[in-house]
Amino acid sequence: MFLQKLGLAAGLLALGALSVPAKADIRIAVAGPMEGQFSAFGEQMLAGAAQAVADINAAGGVNGEQLILEAVDDGCVADKAVAVANQLIGKGVVFVAGHFCFGASIAASEVYADAGIVQISPATTLPKFTDDRPGDGVFRLAPRDDSQAKVAGQLLARDFGIERIALLHDKTAYGKGLVDAVKAEMNALGTSESLSLGFDAGEDDYRGLVSQLGLQNVGVVYLGGYHPEAGLIALEMQRQGLDAVLISGDALMTDEFWLVAGPAGNGTLLTYPEIPRQRPEAQKVVAALDEAGLPADRYALTSYAAIQAWAQAAESAGNTTLKDVAAALGAGDLATVIGPVRFDANGDANAPAYVWYEWRDGVPQHRP
Repeated sequence: MFLQKLGLAAGLLALGALSVPAKADIRIAVAGPMEGQFSAFGEQMLAGAAQAVADINAAGGVNGEQLILEAVDDGCVADKAVAVANQLIGKGVVFVAGHFCFGASIAASEVYADAGIVQISPATTLPKFTDDRPGDGVFRLAPRDDSQAKVAGQLLARDFGIERIALLHDKTAYGKGLVDAVKAEMNALGTSESLSLGFDAGEDDYRGLVSQLGLQNVGVVYLGGYHPEAGLIALEMQRQGLDAVLISGDALMTDEFWLVAGPAGNGTLLTYPEIPRQRPEAQKVVAALDEAGLPADRYALTSYAAIQAWAQAAESAGNTTLKDVAAALGAGDLATVIGPVRFDANGDANAPAYVWYEWRDGVPQHRP
């Protein structure tokens, strides 16, 4: 359904291709969860990528060539990500803005490295993604989980050290990795958890889990996971009268969390980079997406920025080969809608620092 909503963006792509004489076409791609429970994030990625391609083509393309955007759904699953990555090789794609989930990003990165395809993930935060990258063409435009965990661990130790703290994770690479890092930071600062539990994602009944929290008289719940489960757990906490603060990571910065939790989500805290749509560099793109009725949230703008950064590097290199584009990506500041971007030798960007937000009446508000 969302692909139909992008009719305007598709039209812009076509107009760009018609209005500028092109020597050839350059195929690039956006890859993420376009369907399923994480589709809200995929929708953002696709909206931003389509707008970036439309704007770049309207300005003359890359090295005089027009961009053609391929969009693929990886389902946030490693095996499917490998399959779609191989499909993109067959289509001659030279660059991928993606993926979203850790497992998909890491699995696909092996394929892209072997095929000479540059990859910039707009969302993957697991340190392993770049720490163990299979080649020089793997980058990210997302802050690392260890920096998010440091902020969260410090808050738990400083503001909630006297409370009984429960650490919950959904057994995914994202959820468990984030909780493990938060635990390490919190413990290093002298604060210990009262209990640590894993739960199964995708369930619709968390009564037993919340009952365990109540029996332990928990005052704070730090949850590593995604919005569907977090929303249901918040609801169950309210139903059982568990007066505990729910704290989580950047995956809860989506309206879908409030759609699940409703008023039970009031007071939920989360770490999230400063909202990119508020940056002056993003205003033109945000206005275009808003006018088209498309999401202009974080992953829309980081996907746009990923394509911007790659396009500038390809222009600087004068070609689209991995070796030359990767070198150009690491050579200095790149102008993007999320501000100046500089990649280090590890492929990590100088992404904005994590700050705290609090859900209040359906709106995540900045918390000093």
